[in-house]
Amino acid sequence: MAVPVPTADTRWRCALCGNLTRFDVTRSSRSVEYVHLDLAGEPKVEEREVLSETIESVRCRWCNAVDRIELVARPGGAES
Repeated sequence: MAVPVPTADTRWRCALCGNLTRFDVTRSSRSVEYVHLDLAGEPKVEEREVLSETIESVRCRWCNAVDRIELVARPGGAES
């Protein structure tokens, strides 16, 4: 199932319970990171470039619905 991706004018909404704010998102990404190791060998990611990203699933935190996530207009957005 394709998961809709929010834009600057849209956001996720659970069609089952109406939740607009709490979701568990499972995503796969491919990225290049610049990792800086301190003298003790502790790594710190200082730069990250996302080459590709896929949202696999979005689950509503309130009602656990997975297949009921939809896009709705943001308040004040171009689609409202």
